[in-house]
Amino acid sequence: MRTFATIEDLAAAVGESLGPGDWFPVDQTRVDGFADATDDHQWIHLDPQRAADGPYGGTIAHGFLTLSLIPALMRRLYQVKGVRMAVNYGLNKVRFPAPVRTGSAVRAEAVIAAVDPVDGGVQVVMAVTVTADTAGKPVCVAETVSRLLTGASR
Repeated sequence: MRTFATIEDLAAAVGESLGPGDWFPVDQTRVDGFADATDDHQWIHLDPQRAADGPYGGTIAHGFLTLSLIPALMRRLYQVKGVRMAVNYGLNKVRFPAPVRTGSAVRAEAVIAAVDPVDGGVQVVMAVTVTADTAGKPVCVAETVSRLLTGASR
């Protein structure tokens, strides 16, 4: 975990790498809950017997589940003191090069790509790579855009 004392310290670290973070488990209960939340009940995610004969030898997490874990994984990589609120602003690019096997664990590494001033704080672009303990290549590569707000709330 890297702690930046100020937004300015974060901005001075553009180009630096963070992580890798701690492993985060992706179990079948989490995959089932995501399927219910998104109404994506494809067998490759939910049916262990059928998925055992499928292309991955078992169930896999939804790609968007992996993507949705990035905020939790990033909280394990860094923090900035004096930030009132952090919000997800968007994504510039996302790819899922490999599946996340259910029962595996994932973790993130990131490169601070940009820190630019915006009204009330800064916009942070991170080049994030998520890996799994069961995959030989990244399971998600994403360029995330967040806003760190320091000003008074409206």
